[in-house]
Parts: sequence; C-alpha cells; structure tokens
Amino acid sequence: MIRDDVLGSLPVRTALPALEAALDGPGCAVLCAPPGTGKTTLVPLVLAGLVRPGGGARGSRRRVVVAEPRRIAARAAARRMAWLLGERVGESVGFTVRGERVVGRDTVVEVVTTGVLLQRLQRDQELGGVDVVIIDECHERHLDADTVAAFLLDVRATLRPELRLVAASATTDAEGWAQLLGDAPVVEARGVTHPLEVVWAPPPRPVRPPHGMRVDPALLTHVASVVRGALAERAGDVLVFLPGVGEIGRVAGQLGGRDELGAEVLQVHGRAPAEVQDAVLAGSGDGNRRVVLATSVAESSLTVPGVRVVVDSGLAREPRTDHARGLSALTTVRASQAAARQRAGRAGREAPGAVYRCWDQAQDARLARFPAPEIKVADLAAFALQAACWGDPDASGLALLDAPPAGALAAARAVLTAIGAVDAEGRVTDRGVRMSRLGLHPRLARALLDGAQEVGARRAAEVVALLSEEPPRAYGDDLASAWRTAKRGGDGYAARWRQESRRLASALPRGTAGEAGGTGRHERTPRGDSATRDSGAVQVGNDGGAGPVGAVSGADRAGTGKGGRPPGVGGADRGERAGLADDSVVGVVAAFAFPERVARARGAGAFLMVSGTGAELGDGSALRSAPWLAVAVADRPATAASARVRLAAVIDEDTARTAAAHLLVSGEEVRWEDGDVVARGVTRLGAVELSARPLRKPDPALVRAALLDGLRREGPGALLRWTRDSEALRDRLGFLHRALGAPWPDVSDAALLDGADDWLEPELSKARRRADLARIEAGQALRRLLPWSSGQAGRLDELAPERILVPSGSRVRVDYGGEQPVLAVKLQELFGLTATPTVAGVPVLVHLLSPAGRPAAVTADLASFWRDGYRAVRAELRGRYPRHPWPEDPTRAVATRRLNNRR
Repeated sequence: MIRDDVLGSLPVRTALPALEAALDGPGCAVLCAPPGTGKTTLVPLVLAGLVRPGGGARGSRRRVVVAEPRRIAARAAARRMAWLLGERVGESVGFTVRGERVVGRDTVVEVVTTGVLLQRLQRDQELGGVDVVIIDECHERHLDADTVAAFLLDVRATLRPELRLVAASATTDAEGWAQLLGDAPVVEARGVTHPLEVVWAPPPRPVRPPHGMRVDPALLTHVASVVRGALAERAGDVLVFLPGVGEIGRVAGQLGGRDELGAEVLQVHGRAPAEVQDAVLAGSGDGNRRVVLATSVAESSLTVPGVRVVVDSGLAREPRTDHARGLSALTTVRASQAAARQRAGRAGREAPGAVYRCWDQAQDARLARFPAPEIKVADLAAFALQAACWGDPDASGLALLDAPPAGALAAARAVLTAIGAVDAEGRVTDRGVRMSRLGLHPRLARALLDGAQEVGARRAAEVVALLSEEPPRAYGDDLASAWRTAKRGGDGYAARWRQESRRLASALPRGTAGEAGGTGRHERTPRGDSATRDSGAVQVGNDGGAGPVGAVSGADRAGTGKGGRPPGVGGADRGERAGLADDSVVGVVAAFAFPERVARARGAGAFLMVSGTGAELGDGSALRSAPWLAVAVADRPATAASARVRLAAVIDEDTARTAAAHLLVSGEEVRWEDGDVVARGVTRLGAVELSARPLRKPDPALVRAALLDGLRREGPGALLRWTRDSEALRDRLGFLHRALGAPWPDVSDAALLDGADDWLEPELSKARRRADLARIEAGQALRRLLPWSSGQAGRLDELAPERILVPSGSRVRVDYGGEQPVLAVKLQELFGLTATPTVAGVPVLVHLLSPAGRPAAVTADLASFWRDGYRAVRAELRGRYPRHPWPEDPTRAVATRRLNNRR
C-alpha cells in the first residue's frame, strides 16, 4: 500500500508543479532541493506517474531513469521508493549497478549508477523506451555525471529532442547547470530547517596537515574524543564524517563497543555490506543510540534517520594525478565550505541539532568554497576513451561545465594510443571498443585482455579484480600474497573480490584467448548511426572499478605492436599451458596494467620505474630483494623525492620488456657527461638502462649535438681557447651591439650557441671530444661574425678602439667588459684634457689612478672632476706622492707619466 502520509510530508512536493511545467515546456530543468526533501525518492515516482501527493490525478505513465554517483546510493534510493509504494524492489522500482541488477517486467523507475548509464548510452544512444533521465547529486561534479550530462544533451540536440532531463542538486549553486542545459528553469524546494548549533572543536595541539593518503593519528584520536563528548552532551544519534575506510576503522577501534561507549558503532562506506547499509538507513528500532562513521557518501546521497549530532573531521578524499611521475591516487584534502554545509545540515533535518567541527573558526574562512571538479584533477584516460567511443576524440563538441585540461587529455590519449585503444588520430579501434565494454579503467581492461592470452582468462580476471579495488593494508604489499589471502579469506573484501572476478571472467569477449587484437579503425559516424551506438562505454569513477589506477607517464607516448598489444604476448591460455606459478601470473598482469611502473632494483629497497620515478619499499617488506617489480599502487608523500610502494608484484626482465615494449629503445647514445663526450650503444626500457657498450665510431651528428650540449652547460668561455685578445674582441663586439645594434653581432652565450654554425664551423664538426674544443681559438672564430658584407667590419678599430691616446702620449687599453667602457689611467696623464673621451658616441667611464696605480676617483665627466673633485684628491695624495706633479690648475698643466725631478 502506498504510504501517502510519508509522501505528503516531503517538502519537495511544493516544487512539483513548477518542475512538471518545465519538463512539459523546455524539457530540461535544474532541481535544487536540500537532502531529505524527497528529490531522490518522490520526484521520480511522480514523474513516472506512480503517485500524486495530496491526491489528484496521476500523470501519464513514463519510464524514468535516475542516475546516482554511487552504488550504495542507487540501492538505497530504489529500496526507499519501493517502500514508499508498498512494494518490493524489482516491481515498479528497480536498480542496476555493476554486478547486480534487480528489475522486473513492470519496472518504470530504474535507479542506476552513472557508470552503468554511460555504458547504456554508448550501446543505445537513443535510450529507447526512456522518457525522463534524472542526474542526481550533480553538484558533486563527479566526472561520470558531467560526461552523462554532455552525452544526454548531445542526444537531445540530434536524436531525441523529446527526452526530458533533470539535473538534481542538493545545493542552490545551480547557475552553471542551468546555462549548460540551455538556460533551463531552476526549480527550488525549501527544506524543513531546524536550529543548528555550530561547535568549534579544534584539536588541543597542532596536528600535521594531511598529505597523500596519510592522516595524523592525533587528529583521529581527537575525533574519537569529540564523539564521546557529543554523546555525553547531546541526545540522538551521532553521524561522523571521515575521509576514508581506513580512518573509519581506526576511529571505530578507539571508540570501542556498545558496552564501553553506550551506543552502537556502525560504518557506512561504499565497501560496507548491504545488510550494514540497510541497518544504518532503517534507523534504530530498539531506541538504542548509534554512532555512524561515514565517508562523504552520507553528505547528500544517503539520509540517515535519527541523527541529531554531526562530528566533522574536516577532511575528504579527492583524486589527484601526477602526470610527471605517472602516479594517480586518492588524496586527503581539506573539505570545502560547501561540503561542510552539507555535512552540518544532516544534524538539523529532523529536529534541532548540533555540528562539532574539528577545526577552528578562523581556518573555516580559508577553506575552498567548493570541491574541485573531477575533470580538473582526475586521470582522464577513461573519459578520453568514452569521448572516442562517442565519436568526439578531443571532446571539443561536448557540452561540459569545465573543459578537460589540455595536458591531462593529451596524456590520457597517449595512454590509449599505447595500449591500442585509439589510433594515431584518436579514433577508437575495435580493441578499444572491447576494452570499453568491460566496465574497467582502460589500463585494467588492457591487462585483462592481454593477460587472458598470456596467463589464462580465469587467473587474469582474478588479478584484475584485485587491482580494481585495492586490498586492505592488512593483506600486505606483495600482490601475489594478497591474491592468496583473498582466495582463502572470508572477509567483506574477499567476497567482493570473488564476485568481481566472476563478472570479469564472464565479461571477456568470446574468443578473447588467442586474439591478436584488431587494428581496424572505428570510423566516426553520425551520432545516430548503429556503428557508433554499438561502440560501448567505460564505467569509471566511483562505480567504474578504476581503483588504484595510475596516471600516464611522459614515456607512454610511443606506438605499439598490432592492436596495441606488446610483441611477444602469447596465444590462448598460454600461461595455463606453460604452468606459470601464481607469483609470475600476478606480475605479468600487473605489468600489463601499469607498464610505466615497471621498476628495477637500485639496492636497499629502492627501485627506479621506467617512467623515471624513484620508488621505495617499506622496511621489512618481503619484496626488497626482488630484481624487478611491477608496481600496482604507489603514492608520493609531499616531502619525499621517491614514491612509496603500497602494492607490487615480483617480475623478471623478460616480463618487463614484454609489458613495456613500447618503451624499449636500442640505439646509439652520445651525450655530454661528466665534462666530456660519452658515446655508447644503449638498450633502455624507458628510464632504465638495460645494457651499454662503448661506441668506436659514433654518428658525427650525434657527437656534434653532444658538444653543443656541453657548450650550453659549461659555456663557451669554459671550453674554447680564449686569449686576452680574443676576450677583448668579444667585449668590443658586445659593446657595439649594445650601443649601435645591427649589423654588429650579439655575442652573449645564448646568441653564440644559437648561431654556432656561423662562427664555430668547420672546427665544431671536426671535434670529437673536449680536448678538441680547447684547441679552437675563439678570437679567430669570432671574426667570422664581423659585418663583412656591409663593409662595417673595417670600422671596428674606429668605433671601438682597443686603446685610446691620452695627453701624456700613452695608448691606454679600454675595458669594454661592463655596461660602459672603462678607461683606467693615471691622473697625471690626463692633465690638460677637459672633454671626456668617447667611443662610438658613448662617453667612457674614467678610472683615475694614483701614481701607484691604485683607484683615486671615478668620473664620466672629466671637466666636472677637475673643477669639483680634484682638490680633495690632490690634498689627500700630494703628501703621499711628493715626487709627482700636483698642480693647482690641472686643466693648464702638461700631462706626464714622469716624476718631477725627471721633468
């Protein structure tokens, strides 16, 4: 029986007329409704024509698809709607998530994850039989949700303008979505608000900020302490927000059991068993208090009844990709202001409540306003494959709230090219289509397809299932050992692993074993064409099973063998027939998944990945003696130079060469190293040098390039032969270039290196080592740069003379090394000279010297010095040098370089 009393109490009912009018008009709408108002449960039922709160005629029967960002939310929404109808799940309301489908013949409301909806859109772009699509929790900006919205808008524009689309948000920041949906109406529903008290509860002592996946244990201890205090001070259940499953487990351990705490401790996260999730969402039937430890899934996707207190750790997990190091993982970050508001609102949904924030009020103002959209920070390999399958490889034609970063998208396409999912133009291949239909990140799809041919379908599926969801830390860092533990384990992870293993084994395309991987191009076709509709999709993000998927490395840009499979991969069930041990099987599959993370030992538990990133194992790891590793999970602490290996498998060099074949390069390597040219024949696997031998006759062009590199590193002044005259010539030419410009040459280091062909040939091409450079006389080479063709070369001595004739008859050298030419001359040799000497129209800077050649004064205006400065110099030096002339009027005296008695 329909629960009309509950339906009639949901606040979103007041917004239904405006929402229906918007869908009957433009066909799109943005629905803004706080958590708990019924936007996820009542709205789909009304739009499907199943209910009408408050009586009245029901609407016409429509088929409605609701897209949720998480599996736990999809199941919970379907169960709640079925309960409101008085039915079981699978009748009027059903759900589909990866590995589980509960729908019936009469189902008109189906709740799916965004990953499942992406796959359906790729198989049937028209979404035949579907009348309305609701994208729930669109404010969270998950990559799948953004992609689904872009595809649906494309479908509405080209194939099905009658398809109705609702973007449902738990926040009022809907302007961007409204514009994206073609200036769609924004329909707001007001929730029932109760007073909410904010309690600032920062730790008593400073805690270390989060980095990577690490959270300071002192903060978790403080959170547990705040929970105990809240239980003592407040009534009702307590909802605690923590960043991840590991932190939930540690806080639960510190809180203890019901007898010790006086409340039942429950854990809610994506990995929690269904019965635990149901118990949390059903509320406490026996009146006992509960402490619910939850990840961000409880911010808006789930409504936990009975909550009067929220304890917020202030932390969240977001994906981050380090393209330079080829690492990608979830990272612990400060929760945004928007997330903090969502969390706090959970305490005031049913009655007055309180939120305990584990940070101080001053820090709150410095938090980011909103979480970063996934498209800006996540690995885009799966998104790029989605776009390629859709027929828009560069995603330029997709309506997205934020465009994907060009660098991240280029890196993603490089990964897809390397594994054979797309061709050189970015168009999806037949192999890429098969990958997209496996519901895996493209890296793991490659590991499953190629691993099945190398080690057998069953074992490949089991290892990929292990990689798709990182095993608990208790399983250790040895992937082979974790596999054995999962096989015999009875915990929740082992159960999920078995289910995923079966799904992957059955998902392998018929005839996968023995396939060579086709290279047929998947040509772009009109959006409605069947060739594109059958192209499949990738299920990524929170529902895509991507797990600890790495980012593209810079080396992942070369082509591969046929269809993207590396050379040397065997035929059907080759590993089964060859009798590969489990340890070898795990290594082969992990290396296929993360070829740029194949790593060779450097000693003392340190390794070098072929991507060029260093990696280190923890103390006591059984893998420290391995010669080679396939690193499955790694992160890099904020202050560390090397990555920290979390999960890896032992492999040998042959496996490394096979998996990372696109990075295998052999050839001559001539470079400047340790101050000279080093020429070797080298075989490299990315950044790892496998072998090397000296070259007796290296390629002259490579030698010349290495010598130029040496000149750039050490400078022409350090490697060529510079006499005093050649240095003076360079200074003179530099002065003329600064003072007069062209045609006088620029002789700076950068200009000389850029124009090496103009002045260092033919000597440079004949040189073979550093010693040959040292024999090149730089002055003679520089004269090749003089402006001979214009006839100005002959004016060099006129415009920038080496020496200037002074009144005493001496020819004094000019120093052109500074910004202004310098004439350093004894004071007595300039008697009678009132005008400052010039070169190329520029006054020289006169350094007046004492009779002993020491600096006495500096002037650029000689007349001014004789008039104002000479008296002070004369008074100071006349007593010290009495045998030299010190006339009272130097402008009328005779210049001399001799003593008084000699005169």
